[in-house]
Amino acid sequence: MITLKQIDEIPENTSLCILYNELKDLKDILVSDAEIEYAKKRIADKKEIVVLNQYNRFVILVQKPKEDDVPKKAEKIRRLGHEVFKITEENHIQDLVIENNTPSTANILDLIEGLVLSSYQFNKYKTKKEKIKLKHLHVFDFSLDKSQLKELQIIAESVFICRDLVNEPVITLTAEELGKEIEKMGKDAGFDVDVFSKSKIKNLKMGGLLAINEGSPNPPVFIHLKYKPKDAKNKKPYVLVGKGVVYDTGGYSLKPADSLDWMKCDMAGSAAVAAAFYAIAKNKLPIYLEGFIPATENRLDGNAIVPGDVITMYNEKTVEILNTDAEGRLILADALAYAAQVEPELCIDLATLTGSAMRAIGKEGAVLLGTADEKTKSELISCGYHVHERLVEFPLWDEYDEQTKSDIADFKNLGGPEAGAITAAKFMQHFTSYPWIHLDIAGTAFYKTPDNYRGKNGTGFGVRLLYKFLKNKSLA
Repeated sequence: MITLKQIDEIPENTSLCILYNELKDLKDILVSDAEIEYAKKRIADKKEIVVLNQYNRFVILVQKPKEDDVPKKAEKIRRLGHEVFKITEENHIQDLVIENNTPSTANILDLIEGLVLSSYQFNKYKTKKEKIKLKHLHVFDFSLDKSQLKELQIIAESVFICRDLVNEPVITLTAEELGKEIEKMGKDAGFDVDVFSKSKIKNLKMGGLLAINEGSPNPPVFIHLKYKPKDAKNKKPYVLVGKGVVYDTGGYSLKPADSLDWMKCDMAGSAAVAAAFYAIAKNKLPIYLEGFIPATENRLDGNAIVPGDVITMYNEKTVEILNTDAEGRLILADALAYAAQVEPELCIDLATLTGSAMRAIGKEGAVLLGTADEKTKSELISCGYHVHERLVEFPLWDEYDEQTKSDIADFKNLGGPEAGAITAAKFMQHFTSYPWIHLDIAGTAFYKTPDNYRGKNGTGFGVRLLYKFLKNKSLA
């Protein structure tokens, strides 16, 4: 990963990237009339980045967007950071100085964030590993606090951890291995991890998690995370719950073949939760957190559950199985019911839950539903806007309850042909007894084609969102 370091003097002969407002402010950088004319022409052609080859170094000029909307401006600058990263790779730049020639510290951090997040690689299984050229970013900005760079580095590292987990194939990342990886993260960052075995899960009678695991040759786990620093501002914990289906065939309600090749990403919610814990603990935020991750594969064999089965959940409610590919809500329901014992101040769950959410808003954002108060939901939505992990709220109207009712059990695990993201959340709502927000990240957790600094495959969606929201809570 690229290292970040603050400097108080720009070294000679090192390539330089400058964030600036107006060209007239760069008189000391543009050393010839030809450079000035070239830069003016590029700017006149609406080019936001100008690259100058000064023989002993490259100079990359990044003009700050003229945008009044602060979050939109931040996202434009992150995307410019992605373009700067591509320039460094094309020109084999190993060391780069970033200079802030604007009055805002926030925007230089946005530029760095976009650049660093663009540098992610998952080449673990390649025999020939092509590594990125850029190794070090030296930041020249006297208004910047060193702690801000350290915080940003840890957040980026956490996003990379999340992406790594999502990109790992199930042949090496079973539910048990996921538990082991999160235990390592806890030891490194300073949070507690307790991995419940299958026998303990049976003793707890988590019927949803056990039912989905029936067709798998590998056992399930239930992972409990806890971070409670001595200076925590809250007495009742904020709770994070993540869907941990490490591979989803759909069970007997088998998925189409063109979906199966990327179903390793069905544990992206759990990866985001674990990585958010990592970022928060490593940055020592004063906030009390609890986390719960139900993890299993959803496979099919002679023992797998079938449509028509009835199961009993952790909270003793019964569920009729109508579709074995509606498995995420079943394992999450057990986790949500179990979470009640810690009396959450607020519970947020993240899950790649429904194609309905993906079809509704595509990859541009995640769907939010929940019973938390409007102020809390608005705060989370605002955080999503600021980090460009945007959220769109769907309703949880009482009328949707009709679609979760079963003829032979308390509930059924599938609603009607419409409003699938809503009826999935409505099902899970029956297992909550506290303020709760559900994030359906099916469209945002995994990209089949590259998307700017988010890249391709696992995106790490949710890590930066949760970090910003919970940091704000820790400072309130």
